Amino acid sequence: MNRKAARAQTTTMAEQADIHELYEAAVQNVEHEVEFLQKTFGELRGRRAFRYREDFCGTASASCQWVRQGKKYSAVGVDIDPEVLEWGRKHRQSKLSEADRARVRLLESDVMVAETEPVDIVVAFNFSYFIFDTRDKMRAYFRRAYEALVDDGIFFLDAFGGPEAHQEQSEKTKHDDFTYIWDQAKFNPVTHRIRCHIHFKFRDGSRIKKAFTYDWRLWTLPELRELLSEAGFRKVTVYWEGEDEDGEGDGEFSPTEKGDADLAWIAYIVAEK
Repeated sequence: MNRKAARAQTTTMAEQADIHELYEAAVQNVEHEVEFLQKTFGELRGRRAFRYREDFCGTASASCQWVRQGKKYSAVGVDIDPEVLEWGRKHRQSKLSEADRARVRLLESDVMVAETEPVDIVVAFNFSYFIFDTRDKMRAYFRRAYEALVDDGIFFLDAFGGPEAHQEQSEKTKHDDFTYIWDQAKFNPVTHRIRCHIHFKFRDGSRIKKAFTYDWRLWTLPELRELLSEAGFRKVTVYWEGEDEDGEGDGEFSPTEKGDADLAWIAYIVAEK
């Protein structure tokens, strides 16, 4: 056995894994996101959206997916973390064609000060904007998103909740090569501060503990709708997920004023300028 083969046998799956690849496989579906954005924007505005801004973009996988729609589409991803942006440039933006790659701009900046050209759509997904933990901070961020849009632009967010969101518990989801573990480690019902971790476990028994950690305020839908209206958005609508024949989420989201009292839910919020 050569040295390379011997070394491979002694290296655990956790040591070989890339946490960003794991995160995208477990959490994101950028093809579905772009489809939802374009479908919803078209229904509300009667036209296509071409210019896209992804706040808290991380690896910018969604921005890269956006420009794959065609040569008229452009994207800017904003994130304060230079390391994750560099990963995105190397592993996502570089995989695009030369023409598509040129239409993705990755900006290392705080979303509160980032300056970009007006866009049709601003998104803040994966609950990252929950980092703003007071009404004043959140309203100020929403106002920044408002100002980043063209006159008929739309701001898209996601949110989660339900009684299980208030519990200190973990949830495991099995994938082909790993298990994704969402760990709600701490929750304070007085302040709604929540501390969550993402762990990964592999078939060989190895683990990556606290691959990602989030310290957020768990906001409610009424609070978020009120703050978006206060920031200037003229209409704010919740899009709720439908159910399949087994009572599980079917991935299809529709506008509603009445959601189901599920133990756990994820919804989109669509704020029209």
